[in-house]
Amino acid sequence: MTQDDKAIGRRVTLEEVARMAGVSRGTGSRVVNGSPKVSPDARRAVEEAIARLGYVPNRAARSLVTRRSDSIGVVFPVPTARFFGDPFFLLFLNGIGTALALRGLQLVLLMPQSGEEEQRLERYVAAGHIDGVVLTALHGDDPLPERLAARGVPVVVNGRPPRGAQASYVDADSRGGAASATAHLLAQGRRKVATISGSLDMPAALDRLLGFRDALEAAGLPIDPSFEEVGDFSQEGAARAMHLLLERQPDLDGVFVASDSMAVMALGVLQSAGRRVPDDVAVVGFDDQPIAGTTRPPLSSVRHPIEAMSREMVRLLLHSIDARDRLPRQVMFPTELVVRESSGGLPVKRS
Repeated sequence: MTQDDKAIGRRVTLEEVARMAGVSRGTGSRVVNGSPKVSPDARRAVEEAIARLGYVPNRAARSLVTRRSDSIGVVFPVPTARFFGDPFFLLFLNGIGTALALRGLQLVLLMPQSGEEEQRLERYVAAGHIDGVVLTALHGDDPLPERLAARGVPVVVNGRPPRGAQASYVDADSRGGAASATAHLLAQGRRKVATISGSLDMPAALDRLLGFRDALEAAGLPIDPSFEEVGDFSQEGAARAMHLLLERQPDLDGVFVASDSMAVMALGVLQSAGRRVPDDVAVVGFDDQPIAGTTRPPLSSVRHPIEAMSREMVRLLLHSIDARDRLPRQVMFPTELVVRESSGGLPVKRS
C-alpha cells in the first residue's frame, strides 16, 4: 500500500506532507501559512505533496499559532428589509466578498438592529472571532468605530466616519458629484430644481445636499428650503418626499435625488402625477446602479465606484491587520456623471 493509499479516508498530517516533500515540518508549515521565507524549490515540493496527499490545513490549529481567524466582519446597522431591498448594499457586499475571496478570507455578515446588539457585536469582535471589520451605513455619532478601535480591532469605514472617530475610511466625492448633477440640470435650462436627500445624520447624505446647494450658488440662484426634502435613503421616504415637493412647488422642473433607489420612486410619483420626464421634470440620481439603465426613461446618475472602493477597503484593512498598523488612512474616489434620457441631455455612449 502506497503512502497515497494510506491517506485515503483519514486526515493527512503536516508531518506526512513534509516527509513526502523531503523538507522539515517547519518548512512545510511556512509554505502552508504563506511565509515568503521558503526557497522556490522547497515551496514547489511542498505544494506538490499537498496536492498529491489531499492535505487540508487545520484552521483551528493554525489560528492558535497565527492568532488569526481568517474572517472579516462586514457590519450593516440597517433594518433587514432595507438591506435586501436596496441594491446598493448588495453591490457593496458582493464587492467586499469578492475581494476577500481572492485573499482566501471568509466574510461574516453582521447586522445589529439596536444599541444593545451593537454592544454584543463589540464583545464578539473583541473576543477574536474575526480579524477586522468593515463598517458602512453609519448614522450620527455612532460610537461603534471608536469603541472597536479602542479595543485594538482594525476598522475601515465606508464613507467618512462619525465625528471624532479615528478610523481609516474610503469615500467617494459625494459633494462634487451632487454639484455636477445639479449643474447639469441647470445647464438644461431648469431653474426650479429640487432635491431629495438621504438621512442628514449620514455624512454622504449631507455632502450631497451641500453639493446641490454649491451648484445653485455657483449659478447665482437662491437656496430655498422649500425645494429640499429628506427621503432618508428609503423608497417609502423618497415617495413621500416627492409628493411633498410637488405640493409645495407644483411647477418644479428638475430634481436631483441622492440615490438611484430613491430616484426610481421619484420617477414613479412624477409620472403618476402626470409629469412627463424629462419634458416637464428632469431627474438625476446618484450611484449609477444597474437599475439606472432599466427605468423608463433611463436614469441619469452620478457613478459611485462601489467595486473599486470595496477593493480599497479590503486592502486598507488587511494592511492594518498584517502590519499591526493602526494609523488612520483616508482614500477619496472621484465620481462621474453618467447622462441618460431622464435629465433631457445627450446620453453618453458606454462600452
